[in-house]
Amino acid sequence: MKKLALANLPTKIQHFSRWSDECGKQIYVKRDDQTGSEWSGNKIRKLEFAVDEALAQGCNLLITCGGIQSNHCRATVAVATHLGLKSAVLLRISEYPPLEGNYFLDRLMGADVRFCTREEYRDHRGDIMQEMADAYAAQGYKPYIIPEGASFGVGVLGYYAAMKEIVEQEQEMGIRFDTVVVATGSGGTLAGLQLANLIHGYGKRVIGVCVCDDAAYFQDIAARISCEALPYLFNQGEISEHEVSKWAASLKPSDFEFFEEYVGIGYALSRPEELEHIRRMARLEATVFDPVYTGKATYGMVCELREGGRLRSSENILFIHTGGLFGLFPISRTFPVD
Repeated sequence: MKKLALANLPTKIQHFSRWSDECGKQIYVKRDDQTGSEWSGNKIRKLEFAVDEALAQGCNLLITCGGIQSNHCRATVAVATHLGLKSAVLLRISEYPPLEGNYFLDRLMGADVRFCTREEYRDHRGDIMQEMADAYAAQGYKPYIIPEGASFGVGVLGYYAAMKEIVEQEQEMGIRFDTVVVATGSGGTLAGLQLANLIHGYGKRVIGVCVCDDAAYFQDIAARISCEALPYLFNQGEISEHEVSKWAASLKPSDFEFFEEYVGIGYALSRPEELEHIRRMARLEATVFDPVYTGKATYGMVCELREGGRLRSSENILFIHTGGLFGLFPISRTFPVD
């Protein structure tokens, strides 16, 4: 598939033997936290396709948005800087933030930063980014707007391709994953995985664990952006024109499964049991999950693997580690390490 070649791919798949022994299932982790350094995490897979489109359109400025510790914003800034493009990010805040974590890296790599309130972000982030784009265009730039999490049609291709990569690795490893689990904060990663699963008939159960909002919200997003991705898949030679029409007519929100019970007290807010889970997993498997995404998602997995849980019927489970290490440091002063 035509895209930029930026991420370290394919990412390895590790068997977590001690976690597997604890839950009586075989747990594997795909290390998409190791796709790079400055652009580590899952967003680079989406950006390889989105920024390729931006360059093809002659754009020289990337604009995107997220929370103050957004992994996506940091990855976008890193890609822009690497390619010699200008970058601007719209960051959601409640109060003026300290210069740390992903926000520090945004500034270090030269991004223009604009802040907005939670309410402005929720209701008007698209309008604000368009205002930013218009202002930069007046200065002679040609902007390309990337929505939250790069969760839009072209971004879906990143994890559509990742699912094909997983299937190739299954063949090499001599194993089949019946269940794939990923944290969900904007919907694009889950959409790409499930779209490939459906189109190619892989027969896997693909689950997104919500870290904000509810299942219905993400089901609508996943169905919509998956439909947006179909023309891109046609242009990439992945599906025929007939298949574009077929899937556009048949894709529906209920095709996408989400667990909504592990949002906890809110996006980027942690309960003691979630932090304790992160600490325990670091000491069990020497793998660090973050408090915003992977910590909540794997905590949800632990709960659902207990008696009566919705993952008890699964045998070989693959968790997609989507990164987030930089977002752990801003809470390190209060983290219960002892």
